[in-house]
Amino acid sequence: MMGNEMMAGRKDDGGAVPALEVFGSVGRTRGVPAGEGIAPHGSGLPSDSGACGLFDPSLAARPVVLFDFDGTLANTQPAIMRVVSEVLARRDISLTEAQVLPLIGPPLEDGIRLVANVSEDEALRIAAEYRDLFARTVTAADIPLFPGTAALLDALAAAGKRIAVATSRLEASTAELVRDLGVTHFEAVCGRVPGVRQTKAESIAAALAALDVRPEDAVMVGDRMYDVLGAAELDIPCIGIYSGAAAPGEHEEAGAAAVCSDMFDVARVLGV
Repeated sequence: MMGNEMMAGRKDDGGAVPALEVFGSVGRTRGVPAGEGIAPHGSGLPSDSGACGLFDPSLAARPVVLFDFDGTLANTQPAIMRVVSEVLARRDISLTEAQVLPLIGPPLEDGIRLVANVSEDEALRIAAEYRDLFARTVTAADIPLFPGTAALLDALAAAGKRIAVATSRLEASTAELVRDLGVTHFEAVCGRVPGVRQTKAESIAAALAALDVRPEDAVMVGDRMYDVLGAAELDIPCIGIYSGAAAPGEHEEAGAAAVCSDMFDVARVLGV
């Protein structure tokens, strides 16, 4: 999700990790038994059978699943709120949580301009302070995976799906954070690279290139309209998940192929 770059105690210069870094497609999450919480082929999922509404069953047949990071895989919202509020407070800018929420989703600088109504140059300065404070004060323990995420990734890997991350966050910090969280399922982690890759669609295209697959092979999973619209630029359907940042109806209006309330619902749509 967000274009908000967060790394526990590491410098994020956007260039520390090769754009097509490969982690290995069959992975495990530390401390999580395989398949925990998710039964094969959708049976026994702890969610309402109608929670996702109507969706195209062919989504489950696509062999590649691309995930957004913030607000999709990991619950970064509390840490984002704390850090951005502290940085804005230094400038006597006081915003409610509801006012800050739209910052989550687009690239960090764009999000800051959106919620704080500052100039481009000031947004760049605020973003730099934000990244520094996040690096010094936030650890992986502050940014947990959402319930059901580890089990979903295990189930997708067991089903032979290829999995990657496509995010609007800086690529280098995202890759390190994925490693810190102990997730080893992803063949690639692709995000923004200054001067090389800026948009959500470009991150998605980079993930496809890293896996050497076609758009028609893939489905995207994300928590904001930016995920849905970015995937649509490449004719890729997107499963929208309401995890807290998206406004009611946002995914439907953007044209999501399915709308879910949690990762258990996503598992049902993906047929695992």
